[in-house]
Amino acid sequence: MKGTITSYRRSGHRTSGNQIIVQPEGCADREAAEKLVGKKATWNTGKRAMNGEISGAHGKQGAVRVRFETGMPGQCLGQEVQIN
Repeated sequence: MKGTITSYRRSGHRTSGNQIIVQPEGCADREAAEKLVGKKATWNTGKRAMNGEISGAHGKQGAVRVRFETGMPGQCLGQEVQIN
């Protein structure tokens, strides 16, 4: 399954560099997104793969939060991740 990186997880004052909001293909509501919790997500940079884990649903439109091991670069926004 593929997903698109939409944003960093953020608040009014802070941005979490290692937590990303992903919109998976085929997820239209929160119930479908909650079924993906615990699965692995991989973003391939071309030189190496960055691995993360889906930690929870985000909002009501089917987006999920993914926690990566390291901070993610800004170039990842708008690109695809592979969800296993």
